[in-house]
Amino acid sequence: MNDESSTPSAIVPLTAEQARVLGCLMEKEITTPDAYPLTLNALVNACNQATNRDPVVAYAEVTVQEAVEGLKVRHFVYQLSLAGARVQKFRHNMQGKFPGLEAPESALLCTLLLRGAQTVGELRQRTERLYNFPDLAAVESSLQRLLSNETDLALAVMFPPGPGRKSALYMHTLCGEPSAPVAGAAPSFEPAPAYASAREEERLWREKIEQEIAGLRAELKSLKEKLGEE
Repeated sequence: MNDESSTPSAIVPLTAEQARVLGCLMEKEITTPDAYPLTLNALVNACNQATNRDPVVAYAEVTVQEAVEGLKVRHFVYQLSLAGARVQKFRHNMQGKFPGLEAPESALLCTLLLRGAQTVGELRQRTERLYNFPDLAAVESSLQRLLSNETDLALAVMFPPGPGRKSALYMHTLCGEPSAPVAGAAPSFEPAPAYASAREEERLWREKIEQEIAGLRAELKSLKEKLGEE
């Protein structure tokens, strides 16, 4: 199993649903701190809201629940059981996954997760509620840190100006390596074929734990036999 908390460069790509959930948790932590961490119902509403989202979606509760479970397995999200609370709440663990992620970069990554490919100007405008960038140069500086993150995993990629667009576009890489945006078409992601799926990763992790338990039992049995001989 790849331990994503210690080897971020081997990270398994997120699904679109997981990316939306993660982005919503990052956003609501800043914009509605009194309601954070979020309940499942609040998270569904956040995923499906019509503002500050591209594309706008209509996820069912089960879809969001499955995305949350996948993120929990890989330690992107933690579930909290608060004293006296009747419902479970969820919070993200982006600082734990990527210790070098500071507030400016976090705001940019959150906006990329929620709104797809964007220009520097769009990012400055759309991050106003999350972080106040004084100018475009500050946005570009933070984007450069995302492009070469301190964790050795580039969390964003830049596509230079091309046919049908005059400005460079930025996209996050948490869903895999994105393909170059085409004018008028929604950008797509191409996960690296060498990556295992999250479900496969969980299966390998369980097998590893079972093997370790079997080994410990064998050692204990051997120890008991030796003590019995004495």
